[in-house]
Amino acid sequence: MSDTCTGTRIEQFLAELRNSRQSVLMLDYDGTLAPFRQQRHLALPYPGLSSLLKDIMRDAHTRVVLVTGRTAYDVIPLLGIYPYPEIWGSHGLERLQPNGRYELAKADTAVQETLAEAGDWIRAQGLQQFTELKPGSVTLHWRGLSAEDAARIRERASLGWQPLAGRPGVALLEFDGGLEIRFAGRNKGYAVRTVLAETDAGVPVAYLGDDQTDEDAFRELRPRGLTVLTRPEWRETRAEVWLRPPEELLDFLSRWLRMYRDF
Repeated sequence: MSDTCTGTRIEQFLAELRNSRQSVLMLDYDGTLAPFRQQRHLALPYPGLSSLLKDIMRDAHTRVVLVTGRTAYDVIPLLGIYPYPEIWGSHGLERLQPNGRYELAKADTAVQETLAEAGDWIRAQGLQQFTELKPGSVTLHWRGLSAEDAARIRERASLGWQPLAGRPGVALLEFDGGLEIRFAGRNKGYAVRTVLAETDAGVPVAYLGDDQTDEDAFRELRPRGLTVLTRPEWRETRAEVWLRPPEELLDFLSRWLRMYRDF
């Protein structure tokens, strides 16, 4: 993907914003709006991003939607925007709307029992310190560990969880820095598909994400909207364009805001 192709597609999209009185901006959190941190509670957005998103929500006739692997409530104090935007948490299992309405996809009893077994396996392996329990999932994090330790934990978890992941309604999801066994009924693509169904045809829509989990979102949005890989290093992706945070990301969002302030 060349910088020329990226620049051309972005200019085309900004022209669409200029000619529309509504828009939708969908964003991942970790790795996109905030740099990764081993201590996840310290993963704050890049400087200036929260205020810029707040201005876009207020002044740019834009529906801002976060789509994150974190729980929906977990991301609110990190983002620091009040009132907060719409948030899809746990890779699409949760939906928290700005009015406070909360929805959670319900897994059936068999799936819940499988996830309980996955948690039991974690405790038996002594890996609790690397574990996060979320609605509809059990997650292992190894970011910040040595490559050797991370590979060892990844291999153990893959082998231990693989039989469970083969059961109906359960999936094994690997992401940047971890592995998750989860209810398979939702993913980030589901969140995008739902938002698109609620959005009039012709309204410009963009999705920005960095991780493999964002590929489901890119797949759902193309060719309807702009798909943006947002990470320091390039990787193979379905996204149309690539922005390096924070400078290129801040520039893109600043131009988004100006399209409406200059209306």
